[in-house]
Amino acid sequence: MKINELIEKTNLKQFGTADINRDFEGGYASDLLSDVMGNAKEKNVWITMQTHKNVVAVASLKDIAAIVFSNGNTPESDTIEAANEEDVILLGTTKGTYEICGEIYQIAK
Repeated sequence: MKINELIEKTNLKQFGTADINRDFEGGYASDLLSDVMGNAKEKNVWITMQTHKNVVAVASLKDIAAIVFSNGNTPESDTIEAANEEDVILLGTTKGTYEICGEIYQIAK
């Protein structure tokens, strides 16, 4: 499935200018960067509440399909700048982590 389809089905908001017409496969939820580096898979959607620019570095390193900020969290301006430079998709929702994870799981399976 494509990220642009996920955005439509879950009403996610995009931050930045990355191309949303790319595939994703499953997801991973964690606020611990080392956990994501060790366990997230390529093309996963990463759900987190962390908004600093280090998330972009981890997403780029792991080839994460997109980062979804839950609970109404929004990325800092330097995070958006870094994401634009690295072509990392940043998305946000006011939904809680549990809720958006469930929605993404249902869509991705």
